[in-house]
Amino acid sequence: MSPPEARVRLVGKPGCHLCDVARDVVVRVCGELGVGWDEVSILDDPGLADRYWELIPVVLVDGAELSHWHVADGELRAALRPGHPSG
Repeated sequence: MSPPEARVRLVGKPGCHLCDVARDVVVRVCGELGVGWDEVSILDDPGLADRYWELIPVVLVDGAELSHWHVADGELRAALRPGHPSG
C-alpha cells in the first residue's frame, strides 16, 4: 500500500528550531489522521525562499497557507476536517 498523497506541506530549512517544533505537530496530527505530508526547504527553492524566508516554518494545507512561525494541533486538525475549506 502506498502512503497517502501529501495534503500538508511544511516549508522550512535545516537548523530552524521553530521548524523542528512545527514538524513535531505535523507528524503527530497527520499520523493520527492518516493524512500524507511532505517537507521542503527554502534553501532548495529560490521561489520559496523569496516568499517565505522571514515566515518559516510555514504550513500549507492543500496548497493554501495555514500558518507561519507556529502551528497548533487544533488548528491543523480543523483544517484537515471534512467540510473545512481546506479539508
